[in-house]
Amino acid sequence: MFDEPVEPGLELLARFRVELAAVKEMGQTPWGRRRVIDVLGGSFDGPGMTGTVLAGGADWQVVHPDGSATIDARYTLRTHDDALVCIQTQGVRHGPPEVIAALGRGEPVDPADYYFRLAVRFETAAPGYLWLNHTLAVASGMRTDAAVLYDAYALR
Repeated sequence: MFDEPVEPGLELLARFRVELAAVKEMGQTPWGRRRVIDVLGGSFDGPGMTGTVLAGGADWQVVHPDGSATIDARYTLRTHDDALVCIQTQGVRHGPPEVIAALGRGEPVDPADYYFRLAVRFETAAPGYLWLNHTLAVASGMRTDAAVLYDAYALR
């Protein structure tokens, strides 16, 4: 009889650099302070995949009264061999008020001083990347003044 699930492991897919436009403040909604941050481009590189982040898409972020942010981003990747991959990241960013305020001002902040984690899903029709459709990834991220950087790991 089987009585224990398989313990997941992590396998690095790639390091992502997603370049972002200025924040568009939409105002207070029933879910919190809505912000839209357009994706301008970027790159990704790693043992699982390499290529560019295409312009288009955005992070439809909600900032809550405690300063935490709910992340909901969708954009498109083009791999080094010209495959198109849709990517969706959902997650949370939070930390001490003074750290979150410094991030908001675009100041450099040690990523160890705040929590920024993502669940990552992919969608593609490209034959060489069909495995991504069945892969759930997690990521640890950091915010710079003009980009988000994160390392995405496939859950195995």
